[in-house]
Amino acid sequence: MSDTLAELSARGEVKRYRKGTLLIAEGDQGDTLFIILAGKLRAYSAGEGDRELTLGVYGPGEYLGEMSLDGGKRSANVATLETTTCSVIGRRTLERFIAERPEFAFELLAKVIRRARAATLSARQLALNDVYGRLRLLLLSTVQQEVAGEAGQPPQRITERLTHQEMSSRLGCSREMVSRLLKDLERGGYIAQQQHRCVLLKPLPQRW
Repeated sequence: MSDTLAELSARGEVKRYRKGTLLIAEGDQGDTLFIILAGKLRAYSAGEGDRELTLGVYGPGEYLGEMSLDGGKRSANVATLETTTCSVIGRRTLERFIAERPEFAFELLAKVIRRARAATLSARQLALNDVYGRLRLLLLSTVQQEVAGEAGQPPQRITERLTHQEMSSRLGCSREMVSRLLKDLERGGYIAQQQHRCVLLKPLPQRW
């Protein structure tokens, strides 16, 4: 967390939320900023048939809610993935802070631009990649650690903990499709599945 953001968070109301709490509902009006102090938040859109598409997962030092500071409607749902603590900043508090620290306006603008670029990339991947291509990118982007392999073998990379349902929400496909692709990769000796984590045993093929 930057010093400026830490200073802003100190002016907010600290709140603790249980896992599964909906903080922001897509389409609602709102002008509140949530700065994450501990825990994780998920931004997502919901469609017909209870289908969900995960737009991003965010942790400590990040914030959500900036897209509606123009007075418009909330652009996505935001819910807690685990017990989460946030500093909740109202519009007036933010306006006073920017008046005192105008450099934060540039930090806020840069965040909006990065999120817009990420949304464009996500849309491009959905349009141009098949489901396996998106799954491959997801697995590679969620690697959290590496462990040494056997002699002469590349290191094994271990992804973050994700259920098949969470993967399907991020990829915009069915859970059954994710399960089938992961099982195929496991049979091919590319991955091993261990307690909702994937161990990448060797480089994933470009296409499947």
